[in-house]
Amino acid sequence: MPVLRFDLVGGRSPEELQVLLDAAHDAMLEAFQVTPGDRYQIVHEHPAAHLVVEDTGLGIPRTDKRVVLQVTTRPRSREMKETFYRLLCENLQARCGISPTDVVVSMVSNTDDDWSFGHGRAQFLTGEL
Repeated sequence: MPVLRFDLVGGRSPEELQVLLDAAHDAMLEAFQVTPGDRYQIVHEHPAAHLVVEDTGLGIPRTDKRVVLQVTTRPRSREMKETFYRLLCENLQARCGISPTDVVVSMVSNTDDDWSFGHGRAQFLTGEL
């Protein structure tokens, strides 16, 4: 936890995807102070025409390298979120050549009783986590 869902234009190699996922995980580790094994990432690839990402009137250009990331997480501070946004863009640009203009992030917060990591139990509530 957190769960990161990536929506991307298809066509990246498995190696390119791994670098992208590692870059995002490293940003999550630093910004949210989660443990290294706390890694839940899902990739959905789409034809370019099926991933419409406009600029909300901000004049932000997009390319076929665009990444839409939805992060589902326990509540995080504004500072933590802003740090994550910055680190994510820095990592993706440095490691993947993805421009910060191609990165869109949405945070979805929930609470401890919204998580089960297996065995039919809510581990945050049972004290297992």
